[in-house]
Amino acid sequence: MRVHFIAIGGSAMHNLALALHLKGDHITGSDDEIFEPSKGRLEARGLLPDTFGWFPEKITSDIDAIILGMHAKADNPELLKAEELGISIYSYPEFLYEQSKNKTRVVIGGSHGKTTITSMILHVMHYHDKEVDYMVGAQLEGFDVMVKLTNENDFIVLEGDEYLSSPIDRRPKFHLYKPNIALLSGIAWDHINVFPTYENYVEQFEVFLNQITNGGAIIYNEEDSEVKRVVEESASAIKRYPYGTPSYSVEDGQTLLDTPEGHMPIEVFGKHNLNNLEGARWICQLMGVDADDFYEAISTFKGASKRLEKIAESTRSVAYKDFAHSPSKVKATTEALKNQYPDRELLACLELHTYSSLNPDFLKEYKGALDAADKAVVFYSPHAVQVKKLHPISEKQIAESFEREDLLIFTDPVGFKDFLFDQNFEDTSLLLMSSGDYGGLDFNELKKYIT
Repeated sequence: MRVHFIAIGGSAMHNLALALHLKGDHITGSDDEIFEPSKGRLEARGLLPDTFGWFPEKITSDIDAIILGMHAKADNPELLKAEELGISIYSYPEFLYEQSKNKTRVVIGGSHGKTTITSMILHVMHYHDKEVDYMVGAQLEGFDVMVKLTNENDFIVLEGDEYLSSPIDRRPKFHLYKPNIALLSGIAWDHINVFPTYENYVEQFEVFLNQITNGGAIIYNEEDSEVKRVVEESASAIKRYPYGTPSYSVEDGQTLLDTPEGHMPIEVFGKHNLNNLEGARWICQLMGVDADDFYEAISTFKGASKRLEKIAESTRSVAYKDFAHSPSKVKATTEALKNQYPDRELLACLELHTYSSLNPDFLKEYKGALDAADKAVVFYSPHAVQVKKLHPISEKQIAESFEREDLLIFTDPVGFKDFLFDQNFEDTSLLLMSSGDYGGLDFNELKKYIT
């Protein structure tokens, strides 16, 4: 096939472009800006556009499909030319569905844990040399690409994001996959810029359940009351399999999972990650991997990139960074690190960086999110608020939202860096939570202060 990507530089888009290129399709693309690592990865495969910008002359009638990324606008000149020529135009998830119509589609949904659960499943399959197609939102150890598409594999495992599909398709991505097997990990309001009310957000998961094929299966976290309600009230003709957090213990900073063969040390930790692990075990079972083989493989899983990723460690201190930004993720991650190292002081730093977290109407959702930390810090950039065209927020609003009198708040990257580098990290766990970089924090420089 000849496939052209409009906005090829996005994280998901460039990975799909690479997957199709490796499959043997002829790939072209455009974008007005491309950053690393997308730029280098596209260049290595000869897929980087010669010139940045939009060029309608690239759109010709011999193109079989256009894939439209979220970064593009509805009036994009290449999109308008494709519409004029009558070329088939797909959003990213639409195209993935078209490529997997004849496969067993396994879709991992939920407000949190999607990437980790998908990563666990793929790690287990890779460990046992079971070939599957996939799409996952993080770079995994042992995997060259984040998207794989073949003609021969029977299963495809898809991370089911609830965000919008494309500028001209406002449906959530996970509504388009029509899973045969699905998982729902949790429901906690997010993406307030798209789903303005909690009820509207929950509705998207109700629709997701209705998209599961008749006779299909839903694996669901029964410890999440909203998930339990939505699944058990659904009228869909599907099988329902609940799961919960398995029994485990923590000894001297090591998490031990209770298995039929005894206590097994594992690399990941935190109640939320043990809950994710149990969901992954159920999915792997439905994909033909028995419990013994699952436990053998999962004992070597070190975690998904940017998810509770250890960046430095000494005998008396440790530092982790995590992608957590929504209130439920921040709370779960903070509690996980405190429970793993209960005898150390926990310094938890959160950057408010997303549209939701910088929205004054959403801030109250963070109440109690940092309570497990001994010392709690919030960083945000007033400039980022301006760029996102949101109403200004004040330090007072943030302090009142978290309901923590000793909360430290920084708006200046230099001030935050000076504070951080001035800390004595002895007998301390440092947790840095953000989908950004705290205004340019050098994590490699920070490591020197830990080790």
